[in-house]
Amino acid sequence: MRPEAFWLILLAPEPLRGIYMTLQQLHYLITITETGSLNKAAEVLYISQPSLSSSIKELEKEVGITIFHRSGKGVSLTNDGMEFLLYARQLYQQYESILEKYGKPGTLKKKFGVSAQHYSFAVKAFVETVKKFDTSKYEFAIRETKTLEIIDDVNTLKSEIGILYLSDFNRKAIAKLLRANHLEFHRLIDCQAYVYLWREHPLAKCRAIRFSQLEEYPCLSFEQGDNGSFYFAEEILSTNEYARTIKANDRATMLNLMIGLNGYTLCSGIICEELNGTDFVTVPFEADELNPNSAMEIGYVVKKNSLLSEIGKLYIEETKNYLDQYQIR
Repeated sequence: MRPEAFWLILLAPEPLRGIYMTLQQLHYLITITETGSLNKAAEVLYISQPSLSSSIKELEKEVGITIFHRSGKGVSLTNDGMEFLLYARQLYQQYESILEKYGKPGTLKKKFGVSAQHYSFAVKAFVETVKKFDTSKYEFAIRETKTLEIIDDVNTLKSEIGILYLSDFNRKAIAKLLRANHLEFHRLIDCQAYVYLWREHPLAKCRAIRFSQLEEYPCLSFEQGDNGSFYFAEEILSTNEYARTIKANDRATMLNLMIGLNGYTLCSGIICEELNGTDFVTVPFEADELNPNSAMEIGYVVKKNSLLSEIGKLYIEETKNYLDQYQIR
């Protein structure tokens, strides 16, 4: 079964019914959005750029909307295009599921993606999952990214699973966003706040660390972009008044800043030494009247009423196995 030979009628979500299009066109559309340009998409798809452009114009004519803005700098999705892409991903994912179960082996490279806040256990579970598959037959992706992008990635099916946390402080705001994007949250583990710092940090050997002890050291946090609300922060106790703060975009930079500047961050305390190394420690955060502790509920988000793929089920199983071992320690 080849995508270009499969017309979409019965599988289409309600807004797309009565519209004739091919899976090939949807595959082209998804590839363009993933690569960010017609030229790169044409290279990936092994077709000419004019043929690709013509196919997308035919699709736009059929559905009656402009999917892409075109300029000298490339292409970008219109508002209508972003909405259409959501349905296109859902429909193409249904096709992939059918092909996975009934198609001939090797006819399609299956995809699986996870978007997560910067948790090493999420990466560790991903590694263990990928080890069980032939990577020449699968396309895997792990995205450590901003909180809002996690929600958007799962909503648009760019990733099947998202990993983030809820607390008494952010629960209402995040839950509202999840409902608006038709996502549901599933608990994995509850934990308290820990101070994460370099092994040679002056406070590293403390049994517990109070907020007042951290004043002379920079607090490190992951940047959340233009919508950097307190509610989207990855670090618990994000509303505290920190005398010194430094933003970072990735985990490697965060670890370097811990060593170079004696920086620290507040986290779940769940650290994978196999991936992060043994140069870092976690120390329990000791609450006081002005700086109370707050429980973190870490979990995963998926599309509401959706069924996890076999790879998705295995990933969640690997995640739970790692967290269960952590709780036993």
